[in-house]
Parts: sequence; structure tokens; C-alpha cells
Amino acid sequence: MSELAADGVPVAVTCRVLKLARQPYYRWLAEPVGAREVARAHLANALFDAHRDDPEFGHRLLADEAARAGLIACDRTVWRICRDNQWWSVFGKKRSKNGKKAAPPAHEDLVLRVFTADAPNRLWLWDITEHPTAEGKVYLCAIKDVFSNRIVGYSISDRMTSQIAVDALVSAVQRRGDVAGCVVHSDRGSQFRSRKVARVLARHDLAGSMGQVASAGDNAAMESFFSLLQKNVLDRRRWATRDELRLAIITWIERTYHRRRRQVRLGRLTPIEYETIMTTQVALAA
Repeated sequence: MSELAADGVPVAVTCRVLKLARQPYYRWLAEPVGAREVARAHLANALFDAHRDDPEFGHRLLADEAARAGLIACDRTVWRICRDNQWWSVFGKKRSKNGKKAAPPAHEDLVLRVFTADAPNRLWLWDITEHPTAEGKVYLCAIKDVFSNRIVGYSISDRMTSQIAVDALVSAVQRRGDVAGCVVHSDRGSQFRSRKVARVLARHDLAGSMGQVASAGDNAAMESFFSLLQKNVLDRRRWATRDELRLAIITWIERTYHRRRRQVRLGRLTPIEYETIMTTQVALAA
């Protein structure tokens, strides 16, 4: 505005265009730094000195130290200054800077270690396992239908994020079709408690279920599948690349586990044979 006034543009015109009042402008021109800003700067300087001398002090103790120096301010004002300058107590909880929100609460345990189902798509179990290669780790998230022990969905990735759980769940829903009301049971890992997973569960009317913390037996039926995978694929040899191990896992699941490995619980049938026979019998009975 001063430059425009020097060029011959009246201050009143400039203020009208900028929708400003002239009086505050003239007050600022006479005193660019007000008494309030000066007092706040002195207070911040006293707080900084106190924080430097005693970094374990919180904002209330820093306010007491400033008051002893003759600079009295309310706790809220002191807190704002400390927040703006990141002057936190070394014993305080570190402030998050990534803006992440807390995950949704864990689901109740709807299974209670009763791993049985009288029809397909009544109870699914899912979990994540990992195995190293020369290129880095490979993570597998698999979903098993308790009725036939069939792996109805899985996802393989080089990162263990919530997306691997989402991809496995989406693949299971696409493969099985009508899954409304199915209970999906897991441990309390952060991948299964993410908001992305919660949205997929709600979208397809699936019921989430989770075992207790540090209780492997709450998902023992899924751990048994991973134990078979460990013995038959993962530990058979060293894996050079992620793609090599990914192909081996898929081949074993789709060709061996589903179609060739007979299980005592299924009457010496494979998962696909058991599902085919049992669903056919139910259809004939209907």
C-alpha cells in the first residue's frame, strides 16, 4: 500500500479495493510490532531458556519458571507457544506427525476355537505368513473355508500392509459369490484391523471375528495349513527370487493341496472333491 501511495494511488482507494479499514492500517504503520507481540516474544524466550535448562519440564512447569522471571501467562498460552516450537518434555508422549487415526476396535471372538462348519461360506479363517528369499521376504495372506479346508482366497506380496489382507478377502468374495453372513476369523494383527478391511467386510455383509492377543490356539486351524505349506514348499530349499517362490506357492495350493492332498477329516477326499460331493448331495436333497 505504501508503494501504491508513492505512485499516486490514494490509500483510501487501495483500502476500498482490498476491503480493509484505514485506521488499522495507519496503526500498524505507526507501530508494525505491537506490545502484544513483543510480550509474547519475551515469554517465548523465557520458556526456551527454561526448556533448555530443564528439558524434562512440561508446559506447566515451564510456565512456573517464566513466572519466576516476571513473565506471567496462563497455561493455555504457554502450551500454544510450546506446541508451535515443539518444546515437549523428554518424558512426554511423542506427538505423531503423520496424521494417522487409530485403527477400528478389534472384533469379538465369534469362533471360540470351534473350527467346524456345516456348509460352505459359513466360517473362513485367514492369516499371514512370511518367508525369505535372496531378494527379500515374501508375504502370503490366505483364507481357508473351514467346511472343506479349501483356500478360497489368497494374496502374495513383498510388503505386509493392510492391502494384502484386502486383496485376499476380495479374491475370496469374487471366487465364492454369495458370502453374506460368513464369519471371517483372524488374529488381532494390524492388517486385519485396518479401515480398508473393515470397509470390505461391511460391503459384503461379512462378520469379523478375532482371537485373543498372543493366543495361537485361537486360529490353530489356519496355522495347520501354514505348517503344511512350510514343510512342503517353503523349507524345501533356498529361494533365489520372489517370483520363483510366488509361483511355487500358487502351484502347490492349486494343484497339490486342492486336488491331490487327501485329508482324513474330509473322509480321505481332497478339498475340491469334498465340496463337489457335499454340495451335490445337498442340492439333490433339496
